[in-house]
Amino acid sequence: MANYGKSRRYRMEDGTVIDTANATLWWEETSDWNGSNHIGRSSSSQWHDQMLFRSRRGRYYVEHTSRVQGERDWCEWVSKEEACRWLVLNEHDLPDDLKEAEQNVIE
Repeated sequence: MANYGKSRRYRMEDGTVIDTANATLWWEETSDWNGSNHIGRSSSSQWHDQMLFRSRRGRYYVEHTSRVQGERDWCEWVSKEEACRWLVLNEHDLPDDLKEAEQNVIE
């Protein structure tokens, strides 16, 4: 898959600087219409969005973006199990490296 294309840089809690343009895979949050607004499945919000990325080193992170004035966008590392949970909730196919985690996520 070609790179994400949008270059946004974040400093993670562990000091790592990530650039979303370097991601090898990415997925957008699914939204559901509630009759008035589109509500994100993972964020449960009409004002906040999430995207899941896999870094070129194979680590997963979630980008949290906001349409609320004054709020900053941010990213956090997530475990493979959390990434799997995010993908399943948002109805995306799992990449091969997360298929093993599926048995711990879906009941």
